[in-house]
Amino acid sequence: MNSMFLNDLLIGRRQALVLLAAGAATLGSSAVPAAVAVQMPPKGKLDFRDPLDNLYTFGKVWAGYDTPVIGGFSGIQYARIPGRRAVPVFGFAGTGVLFAEFDRAAGKLRLKSRETAFFTDLRTGDILETWDNPFTNETVPVYHFYNYMNSGEVGTEMPTFLMPGQSDSPTTMNDGTVFADPDGRLPFTLPIEQFGPDDLMIQWDYAHRYNNPVSAAWGKYSTGPIITPSEHFTFHTSRKQVEDPDVQSARFIAGFSRMSDPWPWMRMGGHEYAGLTLFGRMHSRKGLPGTGDVSPKVLAYLEKHAPEYLTLPDGWEELSPRLDTWTAFSRDVPPEDPAAAWPGKDDPKVTRPPTGLGARFHS
Repeated sequence: MNSMFLNDLLIGRRQALVLLAAGAATLGSSAVPAAVAVQMPPKGKLDFRDPLDNLYTFGKVWAGYDTPVIGGFSGIQYARIPGRRAVPVFGFAGTGVLFAEFDRAAGKLRLKSRETAFFTDLRTGDILETWDNPFTNETVPVYHFYNYMNSGEVGTEMPTFLMPGQSDSPTTMNDGTVFADPDGRLPFTLPIEQFGPDDLMIQWDYAHRYNNPVSAAWGKYSTGPIITPSEHFTFHTSRKQVEDPDVQSARFIAGFSRMSDPWPWMRMGGHEYAGLTLFGRMHSRKGLPGTGDVSPKVLAYLEKHAPEYLTLPDGWEELSPRLDTWTAFSRDVPPEDPAAAWPGKDDPKVTRPPTGLGARFHS
């Protein structure tokens, strides 16, 4: 579970990826109508080279096919300036609530999610409300990321990502480990390896480059016209659980790394180190009962301030405009230039963040 994983999967489209229109279904969060989801666990052993088996495995590992599941992620982020030792700057932790339907006959996996991401104090693990920036010597309010709802479908071709409103070249998922077939199609075949009798390792990578939604109008919040976040994952799960038809959600633990430009709320724009790279060493997990995979301090914070983010709403809403942190930030926080347009102002379709910097500008 992390703040970008499912969001990025559902951002773009390349035949295999279809974004759902609002009201396309009225499915409840714990019911799976037979007309929508054909729950057909494969007979015998899975062939991970088969896009259908690979897609089925992904849905069962990342989410689950019976009821919504909640997982968590946590770790640490470093700032790296060329020629200098990497500096630990803050922790990074949050949640993801997910649900999936697999239609084997149609060759589609349907997914929906609700996510949060917070920055935490290195010593105490407490969620930060302000942060002392050691590069600018400025104390800055911290932005808390909330994504109320995402939903979409993935098919048997590997999706590519194109951020909404962007004209830049799309990102190819798992570039370097998934290759086109003779017809030029990229089959949905995440690299899956088995070690020993039961251990499965699943690989996921993506590397973005797109226009920064937090443009120069946001002043110090903007680090430039282009941002280049990337994330890299290795999932560990059980083949027995994946192939067991009585298990609807397989347990996983994943290590992942993240590289990006400085977060907008760090206010690095115009600073000599505005081009530093943030590097994160984190891990995700899902599969324990209830909220067992959520970090205790994140759980306590959400129970107090935003308990709805520990559940998943009914229905399948259209894709949220709050897909990535930079876009969400540009909708939640106004530009510093008073003459600039603010895309998030008075937008009735956007669910406002309940805490953090983004909550300050909305009633």
